[in-house]
Amino acid sequence: MEHDGTNLTVTEAVRSVQLLKIDGYCATAAMEALEFIKSRWNIDGHEWEIRFYPDHWHFFEDEEMLFPFDDKLDHSEWVALKLILVSEPQRDKLRVNLSCRLVCPSQHLDPSQAKTVSHVFNRHSKCSPEVLLMLKHKLPSSGYIVNDSLTVECTITVLGDLDTADEPVPPPSDLRQHLGELLESQDGADVIFHVSGESFAAHKVILAARSLVFKAKFFGGMEETSSEHVVIEDMEAAVFKSMLHFIYTDMAPELDGELEPQAAVIMAQHLLAAADSRYGLNRLKLICECKLSGGIDIGTAATTLALAEQHHCSLLKAKCLEFVTKSPETLDAVLATDGYAHLVASCPLVLTELLRAACERKI
Repeated sequence: MEHDGTNLTVTEAVRSVQLLKIDGYCATAAMEALEFIKSRWNIDGHEWEIRFYPDHWHFFEDEEMLFPFDDKLDHSEWVALKLILVSEPQRDKLRVNLSCRLVCPSQHLDPSQAKTVSHVFNRHSKCSPEVLLMLKHKLPSSGYIVNDSLTVECTITVLGDLDTADEPVPPPSDLRQHLGELLESQDGADVIFHVSGESFAAHKVILAARSLVFKAKFFGGMEETSSEHVVIEDMEAAVFKSMLHFIYTDMAPELDGELEPQAAVIMAQHLLAAADSRYGLNRLKLICECKLSGGIDIGTAATTLALAEQHHCSLLKAKCLEFVTKSPETLDAVLATDGYAHLVASCPLVLTELLRAACERKI
């Protein structure tokens, strides 16, 4: 939260400082990108959950922000934390600050630089942005892992009600809400997509602003420039609907708990393919890649590996190879799936890499 201090009165603030200690830290090496360790606190009459991610993927959306040591990477790996509001908020807005730093219990090492994030929690926003505490590859040599134990000092500050009688504070952006309502109402729509027996109305200018493919299709002299009806082939209606919702709102609720885990994985696979090869939605592709990397199991490993190979997702591919070759039992189980037969038929060249990974792990 930012404010210049004019006409702002903080009536009260409740602060809690606690230590989050992770013993047996070496075991976190087996955790996936979306897996976390949690700890619950009760502060200011609300129940909060601190989530500790030992392998958080932070994706770069701008090519100029690529990891300086390897321009082929599209993300960096961090030790990160998030704050979750578990209970229902007791007022419309909860203004909260989370500050984290690494500490050495023996005090032989000064605490690391504190990293903070502020967030306004309400009924519709119960998760803070992540606190990027330290790059994962720097942690082992930092000195903060002592006897295979890591300690994080977390400070949560909850502000009381604010008095802003003289000058109102602008509310947070509701652009995505209004664009979502525009999509749902179909007001002013100038194109209708026909997908697997269902129809979806949309606005050419919004599609063009979000996708260079749509821009070329509707404003680049192609057949669809003046067309009011477009037929989409080889795509399920539910997938197109989810992609359209993302274009308008920058959100994909189907990937964030709206669907059952298995259905969410399948949706992420279809969305990744559509975002990459058909519509050039790079952010959606990265979101799907991150979702799939945290949900690899026996049943999905081979099909996800094929998808990663076909759509040049090098990091997702590496995660799949790591999973498949982690033990002889896992490898045998994956080889027995229908997904592996699909992998052999569609991406035979990746089998060489799979064999090489298995040899390197000596399984």
